[in-house]
Amino acid sequence: MSKKFTTIGLIGKPHHKGTNLTLKRLHHWLSMQGYVVIVEERVAAELGTDIKAVDLLELGECCDLAIVVGGDGNMLGAARVLARFDIAVIGVNRGNLGFLTDLPPDNFENALSNVLDGEFETEHRFLLEAEVHRHGKITSSNTAVNEAVLHPGKIAHMIQFEVYIDEQFMYSQRADGMIVSTPTGSTAYSLSAGGAILTPNLQALILVPMFPHTLSCRPIVVDASSTIKLVVSPDNGENLEVSCDGHVHLAVLPGDEIVLRRSTDCLRLIHPKGHNYFHVLRNKLGWGSKLF
Repeated sequence: MSKKFTTIGLIGKPHHKGTNLTLKRLHHWLSMQGYVVIVEERVAAELGTDIKAVDLLELGECCDLAIVVGGDGNMLGAARVLARFDIAVIGVNRGNLGFLTDLPPDNFENALSNVLDGEFETEHRFLLEAEVHRHGKITSSNTAVNEAVLHPGKIAHMIQFEVYIDEQFMYSQRADGMIVSTPTGSTAYSLSAGGAILTPNLQALILVPMFPHTLSCRPIVVDASSTIKLVVSPDNGENLEVSCDGHVHLAVLPGDEIVLRRSTDCLRLIHPKGHNYFHVLRNKLGWGSKLF
């Protein structure tokens, strides 16, 4: 029987003892089974010699499966790059909650064997593009898997901005910021700010104001094909930014426009057979089990 995957890339959190141990086990186990194994260069040096090391872009180009070892943060960082390639991605959880990382770090072999044999389920998670426009020109841009957040740079304070959906004015805001989240990110920062959980199959975005200066302002869900524009008031201070997944920060000045839209790239996330999203929510969020 032909293999579903032939070249497998390993990605992990650098300088993390537990991650290194799992990566070493994965590299040895996969190599013994005849797979071509390539390691992302930031962690390759810690695994020993005779390891093929490449950067993340090259890994995405030459692998048909990437295994990310770490927490959701590591998965998000890898996903922003790998989504542009036709590559399957699966995670080994070495973090805390691990909404995106399914495999256990200590006994991954059985579950991973089944996945490599073709027993897996596939989800396509869309990404969000964020652009900062100044005087009609794009000054910076990046993508987010979870969310893009407009907020003050260093000290939390109220800012003023307007929100447009598909060029239609929705409302003005006085708040500490605005979270625009994908369904993937609806269990992250958006959830902490009072946003609803969106199941991963929804083609939708949720806008969650951060500490709005009115009791009538609530999160709103819009179609994922919408173009969202946040227009920053000229009266704001200069210390503003847009954060993508909390990792990438784009500088924003008073009067700038932030344009957010669904990316053409999708993350091809795979799970072991029998994956159940609501079981994940019950497990990670401490929801009650069945009563009868």
